[in-house]
Amino acid sequence: MSLARDERAALVATLRSVGPDAPTMCEGWTARDLAVHLAIRERRLDAAAAMVLPPLAGHARSVEASYAAKPWPVLMRTVLDGPPWYSPFRPLDAVVNLAEMFVHHEDLLRGGADRNGPFLPRKLSPEMNRALETPLSVMGRLTLAKSPARVTLGSPDGRELLTVGRGEAVTVTGTVGELLLFAFGRAPVDVTVTGSDSAVGALLKSERSI
Repeated sequence: MSLARDERAALVATLRSVGPDAPTMCEGWTARDLAVHLAIRERRLDAAAAMVLPPLAGHARSVEASYAAKPWPVLMRTVLDGPPWYSPFRPLDAVVNLAEMFVHHEDLLRGGADRNGPFLPRKLSPEMNRALETPLSVMGRLTLAKSPARVTLGSPDGRELLTVGRGEAVTVTGTVGELLLFAFGRAPVDVTVTGSDSAVGALLKSERSI
């Protein structure tokens, strides 16, 4: 088992526990919507391509509806099984799916929480923290590239993990998992943001996504 498979199993266990109607951190998405997204991403590249090919939007909605109509236990098994043999995600599962499973698991665990309130995250293993540093470096450069500030992401022990963007300096400090969630624009997250009021405010209001 890889860390990605472990996190997938934990995500599915949480999905089964909270049920299909549970809220998530993804605005407008229930747990069922999240599960449908994960299944289609790995199994129906024709529908997933609608993200970059708008003419396929109608087809994507049809595929999404068909997956959303599946019985909840069947959908859970589909997500747990992971990429099928024909999916390009299958040989790359351990590399490309760790961050995907982690972020969406947290979307579920924090669903319904106050976006502006404090949140006590689960404690990740040292191995998991180390493994998430690579996707943080890669994805953070994409999601923060157009940041209105020059953002430095740093760990509580003083390591600088990533600096990206232009403008006034802002430092975001937190564990690797929390920084990854911040880089994806999720809230609530357990990070400390320091800098001038104007720069911090501009960063927090900016869109952080691919």
